[in-house]
Amino acid sequence: MGRHMPIAWRWINTGPEPSMSRFSIFALARNALSGHRHWAPTWRDAAPKSAYDIVIIGGGGHGLATAYYLATVHGISDIAVLEKGWIGGGNAGRNTTIIRSNYGLAGNTAFYEQSMKLWEGLEQDLNYNVMVSQRGVLNLYHSDGQRDAYARRGNAMRMNGVDAELLDAGAVRQMAPFLNFDHARFPIMGGLLQRRGGTARHDAVVWGYARGASNRGVDIIQNCEVTGFTRAPDGRITGVETTRGQIGAGKVGVVVAGNSSRVAAMAGLRLPIESHVLQAFVSEALKPIIPGVITFGAGHFYISQSDKGGLVFGGDIDGYNSYASRGNLPVLEDVCEGGMAIMPMIGRARLLRSWGGICDMTMDGSPIIDRAPVDGLYLNAGWCYGGFKATPASGWCFAHLLATDRPHPVAAAYRLDRFATGHMIDEKGQGAQANLH
Repeated sequence: MGRHMPIAWRWINTGPEPSMSRFSIFALARNALSGHRHWAPTWRDAAPKSAYDIVIIGGGGHGLATAYYLATVHGISDIAVLEKGWIGGGNAGRNTTIIRSNYGLAGNTAFYEQSMKLWEGLEQDLNYNVMVSQRGVLNLYHSDGQRDAYARRGNAMRMNGVDAELLDAGAVRQMAPFLNFDHARFPIMGGLLQRRGGTARHDAVVWGYARGASNRGVDIIQNCEVTGFTRAPDGRITGVETTRGQIGAGKVGVVVAGNSSRVAAMAGLRLPIESHVLQAFVSEALKPIIPGVITFGAGHFYISQSDKGGLVFGGDIDGYNSYASRGNLPVLEDVCEGGMAIMPMIGRARLLRSWGGICDMTMDGSPIIDRAPVDGLYLNAGWCYGGFKATPASGWCFAHLLATDRPHPVAAAYRLDRFATGHMIDEKGQGAQANLH
């Protein structure tokens, strides 16, 4: 379980939970005596009404978190969350579960740290086990230059109140003795460690936010694909056209990850986003091996171990534009090569399955949380690799924007017009090469 969020970041929630009882040891015992036949549904599968105060397009983690915080923090519950498939069937269930706040640029550091603090209290706030495990995130470095870059990032983190430790090779060996220290093509010289980082159960996060939002009156509407927008004579967005009919809205929030460009195009917008496939893989179940999350500094490879024992790992996006949730073999080969470079023992594990999610890659690798140029439309997009770890803060900040029409202070840099004004947040220093982010 994660630790409680410091009191400065917590909120008081005294609202009722009308449709579902709270989880507790007593509820577990009571339902065990009845053969677990009387558990209530996790959320209401609602039918759409004719209109809502706010319609959120996208029933993934970010969209559901937005609805939850609108209801709990801002007191707005006349909300519909529209999902074209089923809850948890998109990117939310297709990632590698890593949570961290080890960012070094001013536009990112405070935002991801807020997300980490929200993660640390999320299970208590949702009354739902999202399996937050703060086992640490270790980024390996393999050269003097990379060590210096990690030192700068670590110092920036610590100046902003984020934990960071720079380890030498001996400290890394003590933590992960199974790594290839003696015969590596890229010698392991040390690493940057954030002990508060770790993992969370991706689908449980979605289910927990769905349950919390539904309990507070939010309508979660599955199998409801948006096909267009309705407009007033002055051009303002007044609702959406869907496969389940027209739905009016005072405001419309778009939170659809890799489909951001498609949905925005329905409103006449062209976003600075490319969609790419990001593959992930899991091995057969093994005994506990990996203490936390480890990343390879000389290539793009990251790995952790799930509670079921599978090694969960991934690497680079596929280099072509695609809206298909599947990748191809060259990236699989590249990812496995990265794993073999730092821990050759992974070559003896059998690959169990793989999956692909669609990343909405911005040109600087950082997200967009902003009002659209079209009145009544609000954008939450461009999460690149950072979507899952940002889920709580993304929902918190997007809810603030939708409720107040003002950006939240920690997300103020995520403006859409930064690509026109030159105020990039280029965390990896790779500019407009989206395939390298």
